[in-house]
Amino acid sequence: MTESAFSAGALAAAVAGGALDVVDLTAPLSERTPILQLPEPFAGTAPFALREISRYDERGPAWYWNDIVTGEHVGTHFDAPVHWATGRDGEDVSQVDPRRLVAPAVVLDASGHVASDAGFLLETDHVREWEKAHGPLPAGGWLLYRTGWDARSDDAGAFLNGGVWPGLSTECARWLAEETPILGIGVETVGTDAGAAHGFDPPFPCHSHLLGAGKYGLTQLRNLGRLPVRGAVLVAAPLPIAGGSGSPCRVLALVDR
Repeated sequence: MTESAFSAGALAAAVAGGALDVVDLTAPLSERTPILQLPEPFAGTAPFALREISRYDERGPAWYWNDIVTGEHVGTHFDAPVHWATGRDGEDVSQVDPRRLVAPAVVLDASGHVASDAGFLLETDHVREWEKAHGPLPAGGWLLYRTGWDARSDDAGAFLNGGVWPGLSTECARWLAEETPILGIGVETVGTDAGAAHGFDPPFPCHSHLLGAGKYGLTQLRNLGRLPVRGAVLVAAPLPIAGGSGSPCRVLALVDR
């Protein structure tokens, strides 16, 4: 391949010319966006809201704009290591190297299992079987865990499902964090952990192990069914909130047409 094939101009031309598709993996952010519900006595996040400042009126005749109210971990969002106690000495979201926000991605599809078991847990053996069929997990890349849960994302009740949604087993989370070269994991559910993960040992093992290992999480993704098993490039763009534990995020995938 020639040097020009790696240029930013060639990438722009491939997108503009249709040789590359840009797939939006981001759920729209609105007051209807489902949020994680924590039991008392734990504090919860604020739901997303727009507060109108002016809209072509006496408050501002030529412009429309809003204040926004939201939490760092609302909607499609990025988890930085400092989000969890195990990663408290790690990066906040503003400190993540921008080069790590553009990375290869693979898709592991467990939607068939989840269709018959909403609380399905991905095990290490499932990932190893996937690797036998599709090759190794990408070094410095994302493992995107497809469950079909994004089909529920416009209905908060179905999405939160009484606290039952799929995730990873404790051992799988530990193995991915400590023994694989991935950058992080992306999921379609409200958080990277299963709905039942508060009762695991340790509780919330995806957060505990992956963030503790300096890796990242992406949540509430959609359209993973439009991606190839491997070959996509993920662009994850959180806000660089100084001291922030995470941020709402626009997540795009570049895919060969």
